[in-house]
Amino acid sequence: MAAIIIRKMLPADILQVYEIGRQSFTTPWQLSSFEYEIENRDAILKVAVLNVDIVGYICVRTILDVTHVMDLAVTPRLKRMGIGSLLLRNALQELRRTRPDISMITLEVRESNIAALKLYEKYGFREIGRRRGYYKKPVEDALIMELDMNADNSSLIFH
Repeated sequence: MAAIIIRKMLPADILQVYEIGRQSFTTPWQLSSFEYEIENRDAILKVAVLNVDIVGYICVRTILDVTHVMDLAVTPRLKRMGIGSLLLRNALQELRRTRPDISMITLEVRESNIAALKLYEKYGFREIGRRRGYYKKPVEDALIMELDMNADNSSLIFH
């Protein structure tokens, strides 16, 4: 496979990103959500590019004192090839560089999404709670996960 390039999401990327979300989730983000976040100075939006095609994206946003992985997806045909890991690592590195005051990051993930759970655990996220019935189509609990940016696992992310 050719090299994957991780870069900042641009307004011109939104339609491709939206399509990846639509293929990946039963209740994907709306176009307006991406348009809002791309203009938000507290958001980090990245895309993974293979050749000229966008093959994945991530959105991380800080709201007051809470930083949250809001959305992460990889085009279905390229899942489990390390693209999600590249996106997550790159976004966390940018967060560390631009917001060194951030110490904790949270996210929700479908309880049944074993691949995503393994990815987040690899980076040091740990389960801290559950939101019952959080997801629809099908109804399923979300596991709430948290990453301590100051923990020993940070060597995986920041080196």
